[in-house]
Amino acid sequence: MDRLSTLLKHFNLHASTFHQGGFCGTTNLYGQGRFGHAHLLRSGRLALRDKRGQLIELTEPSLILAVRPQEHQLLAIEADEAELVCATLQFDGGANNPLTLALPDFIIKPLRELQGLSGTLDWLFEEAFGDECGRDVILNRLFELMVIQLFRHLIASRSIASGMMAGLANAQLSRALVGIHNEPQRNWSVAELADRSGMSRASFAAHFRETVGSTPADYLANWRISLTQKRLREGRPIALIADEVGYESPSALARTFRRKVGASPKEWLQHTRG
Repeated sequence: MDRLSTLLKHFNLHASTFHQGGFCGTTNLYGQGRFGHAHLLRSGRLALRDKRGQLIELTEPSLILAVRPQEHQLLAIEADEAELVCATLQFDGGANNPLTLALPDFIIKPLRELQGLSGTLDWLFEEAFGDECGRDVILNRLFELMVIQLFRHLIASRSIASGMMAGLANAQLSRALVGIHNEPQRNWSVAELADRSGMSRASFAAHFRETVGSTPADYLANWRISLTQKRLREGRPIALIADEVGYESPSALARTFRRKVGASPKEWLQHTRG
């Protein structure tokens, strides 16, 4: 059972490398409301200051990942001898999609804790500090691969305590979540999802809410609305979307959309496009 591929097909990741080499000084990063960031410290020392002013000092090779736009600063002095590779991250479906919202503002990990990513990280550093043809394109793809491998690591290690990622890390609940992700158009009942998870209805409903943070019905509705938002951005008609995500009519979808988002699909799309 593949717990990630459907998510990544809907909310595909695009990386763009913008720095590789020595780093000295202070850089302010905002993401412009659209981009997340990945920073890899290859060697030396580096400090990260978040928007609340909290300062985190890194003294060994480390990953800093912000999958959603986050205001932050990177700081280093010449004596720190910091070597850094950085990329912006952008997801199909917008910055606030189910995948990014399931993760904390920042993930900061020493590279020694990411053994499953070591081959990709070694290749990424080799490309970043080399001078081979096609380096920029390869670096972008390697950043994307690294982030996907990190998602896999977070699920396998159960590093996220609650939300969708915690549900995907659970052997029983993940079967229900994958079913919802793969077949949003299906009229899932709690009984069907519980049966898929190998649990009683009452036990499943309680465990789902405790782990994922919402009821199964709310999760299904939110997933459908997220898919609707992505497809609206792509210019698809609301009548077609309604059928694809399991609503009997465009008006039924519009009512749920307004209840969840606070605006009609047309109003939301106009606001998104500015």
